[in-house]
Amino acid sequence: MNPRKLFELAARADRLGVAVTRVALIVVLLWIGGLKAFRYEADGIVPFVANSPAMSFFYADPAHYQAHMNPEGKLVPENRAWHETNRTYEFAYGLGAVIVLYGLLLGLHPWLPQVAAVGSFLVFVMSFVTLSFLVTTPESWVPALGDAQHGFPYLSGRGRLVIKDAIMMGAALVTMADSAKAYLRTRAA
Repeated sequence: MNPRKLFELAARADRLGVAVTRVALIVVLLWIGGLKAFRYEADGIVPFVANSPAMSFFYADPAHYQAHMNPEGKLVPENRAWHETNRTYEFAYGLGAVIVLYGLLLGLHPWLPQVAAVGSFLVFVMSFVTLSFLVTTPESWVPALGDAQHGFPYLSGRGRLVIKDAIMMGAALVTMADSAKAYLRTRAA
């Protein structure tokens, strides 16, 4: 196939790209939001919430989380008990419900594009807040344990998890604009 034809085909893929972006956002939001109902996921977000000036008040004892971290897949009953009193799980349930709600709002695009536009805006804001964890959460960076590669710009596993929200932020702007355009088209018709 001629390269110009390939570029012409690629240039017509924008509508498909927006649809795939919307579906991908919905899947990620429903999945990640749903996982907040499981304790391993709630345990995993503790450093982000405990260090966030905007969220740490949700926890009863955010200052002492490090002594009670549960590695993924490991059950430490004493740590679980601490998380119960810290309100770790209650916060995660609420956060998960909000994230699932955002996914459902985006899914309303075919019927209520104005609602989907608001949902996309909320995902944009959520992504902005999540990206702030790179500044507020020390565990986002590789710790200084003897290797020369530590601190900024060396992202830890948690930091790599957070930086992906930059993509969600951009995707939310794309779907917000698309839903807003769809809403304006229905109003003009």
